Amino acid sequence: MSMSDPIADMLARIKNAQGVAKRAVSMPASKLKVAIAGVLKDEGYIRDFQVEDEGAKRTLIIELKYVEGRGVIDRLERFSRPSRRRYFGKNELPRVLNGLGVAIVSTSHGVMTDSQARAKGHGGEVLCLVA
Repeated sequence: MSMSDPIADMLARIKNAQGVAKRAVSMPASKLKVAIAGVLKDEGYIRDFQVEDEGAKRTLIIELKYVEGRGVIDRLERFSRPSRRRYFGKNELPRVLNGLGVAIVSTSHGVMTDSQARAKGHGGEVLCLVA
């Protein structure tokens, strides 16, 4: 059975694993999921990630990050959905908690944070919000 929203599944797996204090979480890999994991790592929300090839299958393993026993990610939610895509211009990109969080944006120049997209003058689809 195919998944209708693999990005929402990725975010749910991360939230659930962090809720029970797991060290790492694994999921089927895709280029978009790896790009999102890269942004999460660059912004300091996860410790690390790696992609393992098992024959024809690729698996994304994300190592979660904790500070004093509490997960670093407080809010992780899907913004644009397959049934309702949400696109924004460079001046309309949402700010998460007045700049304390990040919105992960898929642009024509790759996946990046909202502040990077604003600085480069790109708009795009806001995939998720992280705080």
